[in-house]
Parts: sequence; C-alpha cells; structure tokens
Amino acid sequence: MSEKNGRLVVLGMSGGVDSSVSLMELKNAGYKVVGVSLKYDIWECADRSENVCCSKESFENAKKVCEHFGSEHKVIDVSGEFKKEVIDYFKSELSKNRTPSPCVMCNPKVKFKSLLDYADQIGAQFVATGHYARINKNKDQFELHRAKYLDKDQTYSLSFLTQAELSKIIFPLGELSKSEVYDLAKGNEVLKLYKNIKQSQDFCFLGKDQLNEFISSEIVPKSGKIIELDGEVLGEHKGLPYYTIGQRKGIELPGGPYYVVGKDIENNELIVSKDEEKLLSKEVHLKPYNLINEIKLPVKVEAKLRSAQDLFKAELSQDGDFLILKFNEPQKSATEGQIAVFYSGDMCLGSGVIDRVIG
Repeated sequence: MSEKNGRLVVLGMSGGVDSSVSLMELKNAGYKVVGVSLKYDIWECADRSENVCCSKESFENAKKVCEHFGSEHKVIDVSGEFKKEVIDYFKSELSKNRTPSPCVMCNPKVKFKSLLDYADQIGAQFVATGHYARINKNKDQFELHRAKYLDKDQTYSLSFLTQAELSKIIFPLGELSKSEVYDLAKGNEVLKLYKNIKQSQDFCFLGKDQLNEFISSEIVPKSGKIIELDGEVLGEHKGLPYYTIGQRKGIELPGGPYYVVGKDIENNELIVSKDEEKLLSKEVHLKPYNLINEIKLPVKVEAKLRSAQDLFKAELSQDGDFLILKFNEPQKSATEGQIAVFYSGDMCLGSGVIDRVIG
C-alpha cells in the first residue's frame, strides 16, 4: 500500500485476526484509523450463535487491538438495518422456497453502507475491511479484482458493490495469504490480546447446525409428499424450506441416494431423482443484478454459482430487465435465489440473483 499520511480511514473491526492485521497495515502506511465494530443484536446472537459477530468478547478484542495501536474504537448499533436487509430478506427468500445469500446482500446494504455513512459523519476519506480482495483504478473506473491468493478470495460476497462504494474502499489484505496474516499478527503480539477468539462459520446470525431451528421457528413450514420425477410418491418431507436443489443428505428415503431436483410450490411437493444429471442446467436469468463496470454485452466471461465453486466459461447477455448467463457446458444445482458472479480474468464484473433456471 502506498503511504497516505494524514488520511483518515474508518476500519470495520470484527475482533478477529484479519481486521486486526488490516489495522496494522493501514497504520504502517501512514493512515489515521478509527476502528468501528457493527453491533446487531438479532436473535440474541451472542448466545444463539457461535460466531465472531455480536459477542461481547469480539468487541472487547477489537477495542484492545485499537488501543494497542493507538486508534479510537467505536461500536455502532445497526440492528434495525440488519433485521430489515438481512434477516427479513433471509426469511422472505426461504418462505418462497429460494436459496438466499445473506452475506452478499449484507455487504452493500448494511456493512459498507454503515461504515461509509459513519465515514461521512467524521470526514474520513476511506473505509477499509479485512476482506481478501483488491481494488484497481483504471482511468476513471474502479475495478474489483480477486485476491492474490485465490484460496481466500472474497470477491463473490463483494460483487454487489458499486463504483461509488469501491472508490472509497481499501482492502489491506488483498496481496497477503492467510498464513502471512497470522505471521504478522503473531509477530506484533496481536494474538496475545485476544480472549477466546472464534472463527466465523455458517451465517453470522446463526451458529453451526442452527439453520433448521431458524426455519422451524420463523418460517413454520408444512410437510408434504416427496415424489419421483415420474410422479411416484416415495415419502414425506418436513417442509420445502428445509431442502435445496442438489441436496442429497437428509432426504431419508430407502434405496437412494436421491437428489433434490425441484420443488412444486403449488402442491407442496419435493421432487427427487436418483439421476444426478437431472440437476444440470444450461442457463440462468438474473434479476436484480449489479454491473460494476461499463461493459459491452454480450461478452464471454467466467462465472460461478456458489462461492466455493470453480469458475466455468459462459456468455453474459441482456434481455430486457434480465441478464442472461448461458453456460458453455451444463452446470449442476443452479438454484433460484443464489448469486451468480461473473469475471473477466481476475476482475469481478458483477453479479445477479438467479431468478429463473433453464434446464
């Protein structure tokens, strides 16, 4: 990072290693840093979740690290925004039997929006987070690029950020590996400041294996028939929101394995098949969507339908209000509600919500 003496940065502080090393990197580059922890006490998540966020310990860790490096620390309550933009969205998508992507929506609508709003209040020029990604400026356009070490790349969850937001964001860890980050933390005695630090897992507002509990209490699904593609009734499902396209485990049918290949919403039926090829599709229609940069469509891209998926080749085009992502080769388990993200080389061009899957 180039030196920016006198520039004020608002840094999102989770209380974990990544944000702590981000603070170190910013200070070393000559920035003045205010650490901000975002508080969202939804579902009393300090007790319900095993994750870093929302816990008293995470805020204590963040405060200690800020004090250690001579930076101010502030906690901002964003419970209202988080409930509206993440929890309500999550419930709404599940109730429609779609597969939500809360982290992708939380970043632009809650996390970065809150940090940018606070930066405006105090006159800070930039905000920063511990995400593994890179931002380049090309003429008058800001580009979102994948992290140098692709095993930690987080551009999938950042793909709904816009030009206006990217112009004010710094990602200090984009050129670092996770092992290098830990070495920096250890070398600067940051790890000694932590109290019972935990790594984030699953959704930030739900701990491990708590999704079904959330569905049963918040969605209250109805049981119904499990049917084969030919219409044969095989058993009974617990409720459609418990299942997702491509799921194999938890169907609990003899003679399997069976795969979830569809949902008949009108008749409340779960459609399964032993034939894994029934999960393949040729294209998806995306709405809403976000194009980070000005691009001429149609265009050849590489894409992914899930954050951990390898990139595959596709063509991106537009048809009215929809972006159309047509795969060079059929892809497995495309699901309504998921996020499709597309790239040119290591540059993230944007993403869209899968509104329709074409087999």
